[in-house]
Amino acid sequence: MVISLAKGDVLQEGPKVKKIHINQHNIRSNKTKDTDLPVITIKIGSKNYYCNEIEINGPSKLSYCGSGDEKPLVSCGARVILETTSEVKILK
Repeated sequence: MVISLAKGDVLQEGPKVKKIHINQHNIRSNKTKDTDLPVITIKIGSKNYYCNEIEINGPSKLSYCGSGDEKPLVSCGARVILETTSEVKILK
């Protein structure tokens, strides 16, 4: 499930971990095709939320899985993710 977020939306603090990463494909597409696709992905369970700017109101952890044979941290292939259970406010 894919959900676009708007300025002012809030993903509430809660027990589910929010995994936040940058979508490289959208960055490339925005540059080459002159589009404005959102580049930040927030994964909560099986749901994906997309936006361009966020504020995390609480603790978080940034992780890199390493190079080589290490598995990506999320199914989409992201190797660097920020994890939090804190409130996430959408700024843009």
